[in-house]
Amino acid sequence: MIIMRVIISSHSKRRLKEIRQYGVDVADVREAASKIPGKIPKATRFRGFITGTGKMFDLVAKDLPAGRLIITIIGK
Repeated sequence: MIIMRVIISSHSKRRLKEIRQYGVDVADVREAASKIPGKIPKATRFRGFITGTGKMFDLVAKDLPAGRLIITIIGK
Protein backbone atom coordinates (compact mmCIF):
# COMPACT_ATOMS: atom_id res chain seq x y z
CA MET A 1 0.00 0.00 0.00
CA ILE A 2 1.41 3.38 -1.02
CA ILE A 3 0.89 6.17 1.50
CA MET A 4 0.16 9.53 -0.12
CA ARG A 5 1.58 12.60 1.63
CA VAL A 6 -1.22 15.15 2.10
CA ILE A 7 -0.21 18.82 2.18
CA ILE A 8 -2.84 21.22 3.53
CA SER A 9 -2.33 24.79 2.30
CA SER A 10 -2.40 27.72 4.69
CA HIS A 11 -5.54 28.92 2.89
CA SER A 12 -7.25 25.61 3.69
CA LYS A 13 -6.22 25.82 7.34
CA ARG A 14 -7.76 29.30 7.56
CA ARG A 15 -10.92 28.03 5.88
CA LEU A 16 -11.28 25.32 8.53
CA LYS A 17 -11.71 28.09 11.13
CA GLU A 18 -14.69 29.63 9.32
CA ILE A 19 -18.29 29.00 10.42
CA ARG A 20 -19.25 27.24 7.18
CA GLN A 21 -16.56 24.60 7.72
CA TYR A 22 -17.46 24.05 11.41
CA GLY A 23 -17.22 20.33 12.17
CA VAL A 24 -14.54 19.59 9.56
CA ASP A 25 -11.07 19.08 10.99
CA VAL A 26 -7.61 18.36 9.61
CA ALA A 27 -7.96 14.60 10.21
CA ASP A 28 -11.16 14.52 8.15
CA VAL A 29 -9.45 16.36 5.29
CA ARG A 30 -6.39 14.07 5.35
CA GLU A 31 -8.59 10.96 5.34
CA ALA A 32 -10.73 12.24 2.46
CA ALA A 33 -7.69 13.24 0.39
CA SER A 34 -6.01 9.89 0.89
CA LYS A 35 -9.13 8.06 -0.35
CA ILE A 36 -9.10 9.77 -3.76
CA PRO A 37 -7.67 7.21 -6.19
CA GLY A 38 -5.24 7.91 -9.02
CA LYS A 39 -3.33 11.06 -9.94
CA ILE A 40 -4.79 14.56 -9.99
CA PRO A 41 -2.82 16.50 -12.64
CA LYS A 42 -4.72 19.79 -12.23
CA ALA A 43 -6.83 21.38 -9.50
CA THR A 44 -10.06 19.43 -9.27
CA ARG A 45 -13.06 19.69 -6.95
CA PHE A 46 -14.13 16.47 -5.24
CA ARG A 47 -17.59 16.44 -3.69
CA GLY A 48 -19.52 14.59 -1.03
CA PHE A 49 -17.07 13.73 1.75
CA ILE A 50 -18.56 13.24 5.21
CA THR A 51 -16.83 13.81 8.55
CA GLY A 52 -17.13 11.51 11.54
CA THR A 53 -19.79 13.87 12.92
CA GLY A 54 -21.85 13.81 9.71
CA LYS A 55 -20.85 17.18 8.21
CA MET A 56 -20.56 17.18 4.40
CA PHE A 57 -17.71 18.93 2.66
CA ASP A 58 -15.93 19.22 -0.67
CA LEU A 59 -12.26 19.76 -1.33
CA VAL A 60 -10.09 21.00 -4.16
CA ALA A 61 -6.87 19.06 -4.63
CA LYS A 62 -3.93 18.70 -7.00
CA ASP A 63 -1.01 16.28 -7.00
CA LEU A 64 2.51 17.72 -6.80
CA PRO A 65 5.83 15.86 -6.72
CA ALA A 66 5.89 16.45 -2.94
CA GLY A 67 2.40 15.00 -2.36
CA ARG A 68 -1.30 15.79 -2.67
CA LEU A 69 -1.97 19.49 -2.12
CA ILE A 70 -5.33 20.48 -0.61
CA ILE A 71 -6.06 23.89 -2.09
CA THR A 72 -9.34 24.67 -0.36
CA ILE A 73 -12.19 23.14 1.63
CA ILE A 74 -15.87 23.91 1.08
CA GLY A 75 -18.31 23.05 3.88
CA LYS A 76 -21.96 22.36 3.13
